[in-house]
Amino acid sequence: MVSSPHEAMHRIFQDYPGLFSGVSEVLGVDFGPLVGVTILPTDLTEARPVERRVDTLLRVETEDADASYLLAIEAQGKKDLAKPASWAYYLSYLHTKYQLPPLLLVVCQDRATAEWAARPVDIGPPQWAALTLRPLVAGPHNMPVITDAAEVRKDLALATLSLITHGADRDPDVILKAMTTALRETPEDITNPIVELISQGLGNLPAAALWRKLVAVDLSFYKSPISEELRDEGRDEGLAKGRAQQGARSVLRVLEVRGIPVSDETLKRITGCDDVDLLERWMDRAITASSVEEIFETT
Repeated sequence: MVSSPHEAMHRIFQDYPGLFSGVSEVLGVDFGPLVGVTILPTDLTEARPVERRVDTLLRVETEDADASYLLAIEAQGKKDLAKPASWAYYLSYLHTKYQLPPLLLVVCQDRATAEWAARPVDIGPPQWAALTLRPLVAGPHNMPVITDAAEVRKDLALATLSLITHGADRDPDVILKAMTTALRETPEDITNPIVELISQGLGNLPAAALWRKLVAVDLSFYKSPISEELRDEGRDEGLAKGRAQQGARSVLRVLEVRGIPVSDETLKRITGCDDVDLLERWMDRAITASSVEEIFETT
């Protein structure tokens, strides 16, 4: 399974093109109601061998046919001083190619990156900027924290993006629980892509482990491939943890029977080890070692 917050933060707009209406409302910018959205090619490469590719590109149709625009979406994981120049190029190229006004939305998962991305960037001499880059930015600094299942159900796509942008929050438990509670009453064909996007969006964050557990318990009645994969991961993690705990107990038991004293530091090292093969080597050495130090040699 692909696990990439970068992919989830922009792909969600491809899967739910109308999501930008809710996001723009949250950001306090009125673009009017959308009446149509078209996914466009993301390749912005010129004839010369310089490849430039935007993450997601949408053509947005509005009630006023003359007010259509392009929405370029970039997922940004960290500060990158070269990015503003690339973003300015994207917008200029898109305006030239499609003859439509382009808009850049940057989606971030951490506050520092979001605040950096939101700063206007002047391009040109200090006396007179020829261009000013002004992206819209969605991140943990301005996306709502949705902790009520009823609010989640009102707009699943917005709630999913909100959850992903707040994935690194210190206490994501309530946010994740609100999502699984809402999904319990949601048809499976709608639930499955949401579960996958959240799994991608959380990546390797600590909240990802909690999400897997909640999916395994709260959504146990769903049998989709992604749900089954998450449950299998949870079971595998549980089995691996159980084997490691048993291995640590075995090492400590051998040392106890042989009368070899174990310090608090050694106890912490043994019980904190999650490498089953290493614990087995320690146990083998503990059978003949004359001191604790000998079981840790050359490991």
